[in-house]
Amino acid sequence: MAMTLRRVDLEPLLLGGCFFGSGGGGTIESAQGLVAHFEKGSYYPSDEVRVVTVDEATEGESVMVAYMGSPEAIDGAAYPVGPVLAVEQIQAHLKSQGRKLGYVVPPESGALGFSVACLVAAKLGLAVVDGDGAGRAVPSLPMLTFAARHVDPRPAILVSQDGLAVELDVTPAKGTGGDRQHQQDVSAIVEQMMRPIVAAPEFKQFGGLAMWVMTPAKLREALPITGTLTRALEFGRSVRAGAFKSVDEVIKQLHDRWGVKALALFPTGELWEAAVDTTGGFDLGTVTVKAGAHTAEVLYQNESLLAWASDRAQPLCMAPDSICWFFEGDGEVVASNGDIVQPDGSLNPAYRGRPATLLGLSANPLLRVPNGLILDSFMQQVNTLGYRGPYVPVEKLAAMPVHASHQEVQHG
Repeated sequence: MAMTLRRVDLEPLLLGGCFFGSGGGGTIESAQGLVAHFEKGSYYPSDEVRVVTVDEATEGESVMVAYMGSPEAIDGAAYPVGPVLAVEQIQAHLKSQGRKLGYVVPPESGALGFSVACLVAAKLGLAVVDGDGAGRAVPSLPMLTFAARHVDPRPAILVSQDGLAVELDVTPAKGTGGDRQHQQDVSAIVEQMMRPIVAAPEFKQFGGLAMWVMTPAKLREALPITGTLTRALEFGRSVRAGAFKSVDEVIKQLHDRWGVKALALFPTGELWEAAVDTTGGFDLGTVTVKAGAHTAEVLYQNESLLAWASDRAQPLCMAPDSICWFFEGDGEVVASNGDIVQPDGSLNPAYRGRPATLLGLSANPLLRVPNGLILDSFMQQVNTLGYRGPYVPVEKLAAMPVHASHQEVQHG
């Protein structure tokens, strides 16, 4: 059912988005910096955001909009200039063909994914669709349902915060038509072309992206993961109300209210050390948690993709399942990797010393389809982080005995 959000709602929305982002999807700081400037005035003609369901998005076409690039680089933005300009170009493109843009779609669950979609919609008089392309944050475009459902990526508009615009038009090779393999190739090519552009000095490590224009019928096909914005909003409101006093309460509420299966991956401990390197628009790094004599290490590429423990022969969790942070004590109870690790690679003092727990969330079944584009894309990234085995669901990894042999790891 359609609903209207205001600035007071965007704060809990970004907190919930942060939690479900698997350590990525933008920092709390970057999203709060944008939301803090959301008020009716010279930039925003309205201080309200209309959110609709997929089935309600029938009065025009939809486009995915996002920030693309390094979370640290985005932190200083006050207004979503790049994303707004990118969507305005899509509007002009559709208008020239007698078509109308009515909606924007978040790319992923994340603090920025939801915040930017809402702010762009408010700026341009559009509505936001309640759903996203993964139900978590992702490091690359082929991991989103828009790519898996073969949405034409043309036109794809990338605009810097200073207004420098680049349009990519990846056309099909003769004889390929719209076959699945070609669509996979196009999605990967667009990703490979955009990353160097974002990393260029003129783009300052980030830009606004608008692509995947969808008719109402195509939207229903390409956005099967729905209700995630509402889920993030409700979770964030619970965070703000202090409803989560312990990890057990979080796990119970995730299951009872939102049907999300979650489990603690490692005993509650403390952040121990971290390392980060920003390359090509990605933050690459590790965060180590220490609990007693054992440690757990989270490896991330903006988003957390793999977690290991010192006392286990197999991983604790791997993408597309999510690896989420929960902190007890004073301060924010959720965080992204960019919030935890400072630009110089040191740990943020706001999180150091507080009880920290890693939670594993089972991915949406659509992300787990064997030999599918999405799962294959996730596993390619996981393999680059040092794991060479097959995908194993987090619930199966948790059931394996400590010091399990390699032979016990099987396909999920």
